[in-house]
Amino acid sequence: MFGLWVIVVAHMVALMGYLLMPDDTPNADDRSAHIKKQAPGFKVLLLKTVKQREVQDVNILEYIFMGQESRYIIEPISSYTIEGYSIRYKIFGREKESFSQPLVSTVKKLYYGASNKLKPDSATGYNFNIRGNQVRYLDLNEELKEISYQDLIKEFEANNLEWRRYWLGTSIDGRDLLSMLLFGTKISLSIGFISVIISLIVGVTLGAIAGFFGGWVDNLVQWLMTVVWSIPSIMLVIAISLALQSKGVWVAFVAVGLTMWVEAARVVRGQIMGIKEKLFVEAAKALGIGNLRIIFRHIIPNLVGPIIVIATANFATAILVEAGLSFLGLGVQPPMPSWGKMVFDGYNSNWEADGGYLVFLPSFCICLLVFAFNLFGNGLRDAYDPQSAGKW
Repeated sequence: MFGLWVIVVAHMVALMGYLLMPDDTPNADDRSAHIKKQAPGFKVLLLKTVKQREVQDVNILEYIFMGQESRYIIEPISSYTIEGYSIRYKIFGREKESFSQPLVSTVKKLYYGASNKLKPDSATGYNFNIRGNQVRYLDLNEELKEISYQDLIKEFEANNLEWRRYWLGTSIDGRDLLSMLLFGTKISLSIGFISVIISLIVGVTLGAIAGFFGGWVDNLVQWLMTVVWSIPSIMLVIAISLALQSKGVWVAFVAVGLTMWVEAARVVRGQIMGIKEKLFVEAAKALGIGNLRIIFRHIIPNLVGPIIVIATANFATAILVEAGLSFLGLGVQPPMPSWGKMVFDGYNSNWEADGGYLVFLPSFCICLLVFAFNLFGNGLRDAYDPQSAGKW
C-alpha cells in the first residue's frame, strides 16, 4: 500500500504539472546564473524587467502540460535605488559593481525602431521622453501613451520587484530545484509508461506467437530473446540511440521500450504453452476460429495478472534506465529537466560549497519511485499467486 500511495501521488504531481511548480515557465527554465547552487531555503529579491515583445497567453490545458512563458527577465539584486527616471541596482554576488537602466523600459513594453510619432530623448535612446512629471512613450503597437512619475513608481514596485524563496535551493545554472524535481516526475513516469507499452506490445506478441505455434517459430524467437538478454540493457539502449542518430525524449521512449520486452515474451510464451492444451482452445480450433483470434481473444485475457506484474517491474526498470541515459547525456536533453541529468550536473559540481543536495535530492526521488514500483509489483505478484493467496 505504501508503494501504491507513492505511485498515486507521483501521478498526481505529473498530471497537475505546472499547477504545482513554483516556476511555471516551460521546462521550469526561469533562471539566473547569479544565484546558481544556492542552498535550500535561499531567498532573494528579484528585479523583473518586462520583455520587449508580446508573450502569448495559453489556455488552462496548455498551461498544465506546457507551462506559461514568463513576461519578465529576472535579475537577482541585493539593493536598488530609484534615481529620477532610472533604477540603479547591485546584482546579487556582485555588490562591488553598480548597474542602471531606465525605469520606463523596465516597466513598459516599448516600440523599437524609427517613428515620427514621438521624438525620444537623446539621453535615453528609447521611444519615450520625459516632460516634467509625465512620461510619454510608444507602446509595441506604436501608439502614444502617457503615465505620471508616481504611477510609474507604483507599477514598478507592484509588478517588477519580487521576493522569491527557493525551498530546495537552486541548480548549477540558477533554476528552481523544486520545480525541476516536480517536472522530472513527469519525465520519469512518461518514459516509464510509453516504454512499458512498447515492451508489452513487442514482448506479448512475440511470446504468444512462439508459445502457440512452437517449432521453428519458437526457436527463432528464443534465439532472438537470448541475444537481446545477453546484452546489458544500458549498452543496448546506447546502441539504439546511436543507430537512430538522435538524442531526446522520444528516442529514450523507443530505446528503453525495445530493451525490456524479453521478460514479457518469456513469461507469455511459457504460459501459452500450457494454456494452448486446454479444452477451450481445442473447442475454438474445432469451431474453425483463426489462430490469431484464439491467441489474442481467448488466451491473452487469461494472462492479465502476470502481464500486470511484469509491467510494474518494467516500469521501475525503465525509470532507472532513463536516469542512466540522461546521466550519460543520451536521454532527455536540456533545458528539459530530468532526474538523471540533475544527478550528473550535481556530480560535476564536485560537491563544492555544500552542494551535496544537488546529487542527493534527485537520487532520492529516483530511489523512492523505483522502490514504490517494486513494492507494488511484489504485492501484485502475491495477489495473483494462488499459493500465496491460500496462505493468507
